[in-house]
Amino acid sequence: MRGRPLPQRDAFEEPEFPGGRYTLVATDLDGTLLRSDLTISARTRCALATIPEGAVHIVVTGRPASGCLAFLAAIGYRGVAVCGQGGQLYDADSHRLLWSTGVDLDVARRAVGLLAAELPGLLVAVGTAGLHGGVLSAPGFSKRGEKSHQLTTDSERLWAAPIEKVMIRHPGVDDETLAAGAREACGSDLTVTHGDAGTIELLPPGVTKGSGLARAADYLGLTASRAVAFGDMPNDIPMFAWAGHSVAVANAHASVLAAAGEICASNDEDGVAQVIERLYRR
Repeated sequence: MRGRPLPQRDAFEEPEFPGGRYTLVATDLDGTLLRSDLTISARTRCALATIPEGAVHIVVTGRPASGCLAFLAAIGYRGVAVCGQGGQLYDADSHRLLWSTGVDLDVARRAVGLLAAELPGLLVAVGTAGLHGGVLSAPGFSKRGEKSHQLTTDSERLWAAPIEKVMIRHPGVDDETLAAGAREACGSDLTVTHGDAGTIELLPPGVTKGSGLARAADYLGLTASRAVAFGDMPNDIPMFAWAGHSVAVANAHASVLAAAGEICASNDEDGVAQVIERLYRR
């Protein structure tokens, strides 16, 4: 799918809503729409169901499409989702990727090599490409509970097939320091993002949640000025910059709280649901 244009779709009509101006509701999953135990509350499901006809809910997640299917099913999700930190557009109705992009293997391998030379003990994994892609990790990378990761002791396998992102961890380096080192090693060749505590990700240049949401909105004929975005981690900041209004949950990273136009209750207190209920109150 790399480099192919999106299928054509008729322009979406944006009607005026009494008491609300938002025709696009973009939500992150982990730490935002999902509770800390990775469940979706009954209140959140009900709130999403009240988004009126003519408005669209778009999930924008760092998870690849293959890693968010159960969560999408739990809310009866329809239409397009932005997955893989903006590197995939997934159509839940047809269970197919409308668009995807990948990391240049040589570029990624070189950047990781530079960073590993500066930070011995660097732990590495890659997200394999495609609708059924997973995580291939070197020894030591996976945390307890990440049972879906496939382990390889052969580092050459990490760079042997198409990938959509690289994930790095270091047990002795904080996230901000690791991200700064990654930016120096990658330069403009890769996008560095931080979407999960303890993990930094390397993506194709220009790929962010903001670029992915913009691509999805363009496909649907929606506009940034009438979009509201919800998030909790630094990878959500490009999405905040694109949307007309941004909302951080109270449990968000400090940089996200500073970037948001509004702060709502935490993910465990159904903060997203509370705002949606307010926006579309009849």
